[in-house]
Amino acid sequence: MLFSKLFINIIVSGINVIILTRYIYLLYRKKISPSLAMWTFFSLAVGISLFTYFAEGDHNLSDNILNFTDLILVVSVSIAILIWGDTSAHFNRFDIGCLVAVIGIIAFWAISNNHVITNYSVQSIMVISYFPVLGRMTHQKKNTEAFSVWIMMLVAAGISLFASKGWLASVYAIRAVICTGALLLLMVRIEIVNRKNADSLLH
Repeated sequence: MLFSKLFINIIVSGINVIILTRYIYLLYRKKISPSLAMWTFFSLAVGISLFTYFAEGDHNLSDNILNFTDLILVVSVSIAILIWGDTSAHFNRFDIGCLVAVIGIIAFWAISNNHVITNYSVQSIMVISYFPVLGRMTHQKKNTEAFSVWIMMLVAAGISLFASKGWLASVYAIRAVICTGALLLLMVRIEIVNRKNADSLLH
C-alpha cells in the first residue's frame, strides 16, 4: 500500500510538472490566452485549501499531493501570465467581484478559525475561479485553452483520488475532476461549433 501511494504521488507530481512546462511554453509562444483572474483565484484558494487541510488533522504532504503540487503549478502559471500574458488576461469587473468573494473567505477564516468550513468554502471559490475563463470563451466563442493541459489536469486529479487521505483531500480531488471535466466539455463544444460554422462558410 505504501509503495502504491508513493507510486501514485510520483505520477501526479510528474504530470503537474509536465502541465506546468507545457502551459508556460504555450503561453510564451502565444498559443493560448489564459485568464489571469482564474489563476490568481486558484493561487489564493489552493494555498488556503492546503493550509486548512493541515490544520484540520495530522497529515503530511503525501496525503494530499494534488493540492500541494497544484499550489506550485497555479502560482507559477500566475507569474508566467503576468510576464507573458496579453491584455485580454487583465481583470474585468466580474473578476474583481470574484476576488472580493475570495477575500471574504480569507477574512472569515481569520476570524472564525474554523478550518473545515473554510476549506469547503474555498472549494466553492475554486469552482467560481473557472467562471472568468468560461465566460471569456462563451463570449468570444473561441477556445483560449489547450486540450493537452486540461486533459492532463483531469488525469492527475483522477489518479490522486487513490492516494488521498481524509475527506477534505477527497473533496479537493473530486471537485477538480468535475471542474476540469466541465471545462473540457465546453472546449469540445466550442471547437465543434466553430468547425461546423467554418464548413458552412465553405459550402
